Amino acid sequence: MFHRTWRRMAIATAGLLTLSLLGACSEDAAEGKNLDGNRVGAMSDYGSGTQFKATEPLSFSILYNNHPNYPLKDDWLFWSELTKRTNVKLEPVAVPLSDYEQKRSLLIGAGDAPLIIPKTYHPSENAFVSSGAILPVSDYLDLMPNLKDKIAKWNLQPEFDTLRQSDGKFYLLPGLHEKPWAEYSIAMRTDILQQLNLPIPKTWDELYTVLKAMKARYPDTYPYSDRWSKPNPGGELLSIVGAAHGLRTGWSWNPATWDPTANKFVYTGATEQYKQVIVYLNKLVAEKLLDPESFTQTDEQARQKLANGKSFVIGSNAQTLVNDYRPDLAKTLPNAKLTKIPMLVGPAGEINPASRLENGIMISKKARDSKNFVAMMQFIDWLYYSEAGEEFAKWGVEGTTFTKDAAGKYTLTPDVDMIGLNPKGTKHLQKDFGFGNGVFAYGGKLDLVQSFFSPEEMEFQNVMNARKPLPVDPPAPLTDEEREQVSLWETPLKDHVVQNTLKFILGQRPLTEWDAYLGELKAKNADQYIGVVNKAYERFKKDNG
Repeated sequence: MFHRTWRRMAIATAGLLTLSLLGACSEDAAEGKNLDGNRVGAMSDYGSGTQFKATEPLSFSILYNNHPNYPLKDDWLFWSELTKRTNVKLEPVAVPLSDYEQKRSLLIGAGDAPLIIPKTYHPSENAFVSSGAILPVSDYLDLMPNLKDKIAKWNLQPEFDTLRQSDGKFYLLPGLHEKPWAEYSIAMRTDILQQLNLPIPKTWDELYTVLKAMKARYPDTYPYSDRWSKPNPGGELLSIVGAAHGLRTGWSWNPATWDPTANKFVYTGATEQYKQVIVYLNKLVAEKLLDPESFTQTDEQARQKLANGKSFVIGSNAQTLVNDYRPDLAKTLPNAKLTKIPMLVGPAGEINPASRLENGIMISKKARDSKNFVAMMQFIDWLYYSEAGEEFAKWGVEGTTFTKDAAGKYTLTPDVDMIGLNPKGTKHLQKDFGFGNGVFAYGGKLDLVQSFFSPEEMEFQNVMNARKPLPVDPPAPLTDEEREQVSLWETPLKDHVVQNTLKFILGQRPLTEWDAYLGELKAKNADQYIGVVNKAYERFKKDNG
């Protein structure tokens, strides 16, 4: 998903090394010679497409991101069926979604982290590399045949190598998509568009025209009132507007942007494109087309405004459209029609900003010393990277939660609901069974990823799939010393960007002070920060051609 890479601070530490990912097998094999005492429970004949089943009962601890929409239950079918199929029992260490990153850092720092640490968005793992707390998983790819198979078949090496550190290794096992998957856009009241005799907008400029018409007809509204402002103010909104300008901002914030014209990295928050994002949103707020509370309100407040006819446009994905907005409107405005539209186009052209890499898994360094280490890596490979494991995590148990026809089409069993596919179902795939769980179910072949999609969502995806992906930035892997240095500048810089972005957008600081703002970024070491990144880029280019 676009937002999965969007929400986290990013350093341009990509390393597209001349050493092929798959060509690193000699290194893996050498590492494997030292694993003779770590194979208890492992299968001797495990390979791509093989059902993993430990040769004796095993248990592994896992950090569990406890989502409020489907709180953890011990009696989920997911747990018992997983053990039945793999002979592995997972021991979840549950952490609330709201505290996940902070608790994860504390557990790793204290040496108390579980063996398996999912829901890690690159480059969050960077913070744990120099301490040696997490495993260089690239050393152990020979233990993961399904993962290696997907990298080869889907030509994922360029994306994968963006995870590498300056030592040439990577420390995160990402979820993989066969094709980019753009998930987030905006939803709008198409019945209001029909009333105003206006077409669905395709660009951000056309949206401005639509919002003006809505405001003229309904002067007491803010036509666009957004959600997802916590903990990152305007996170999703800045992401999708930024993407239209060729930037990773908001949820997808990346402080370093590659400038192909200048052939160097520049600081994102100081670019002309970023200024244009701010200018556009400032215009919407100044003309009362965008609710200024979009950057501070709770999701519930944003939903209520939409449900009460106080707004007509809101950030959305397929689930929120079906699970949140339409049921809300059905209670208050039953004749309203709400549609998620393709991502709006801006100066960057018709692009799909989604990545083929998902959030992923870190492995605690202490796992390497376990007698069950090889079995654990085989288990992870099966659950997260085999087609059987991906199907199980997403859909559950055939005949109990789903059926599949001869053409491979999935259907939920009649009493099971998910994303409104069986609205009369009394049981929910996530809440009652534990499947479709974001800790375990993501990525995979295109038909599996799209298997929950309604015909309406498929129309959205077909439009997005026809667009060109954003190019992968050139590599600039930082050394431990460089990363330690930039970490001192990173947070103060980002905080200053976020604070002043909001001030500019909300009119609390005039845009005539843009040059002064640029000077403030320089004073906070923006130039030094980008200098380090460009030095790393030049070093890599020199060393690798």
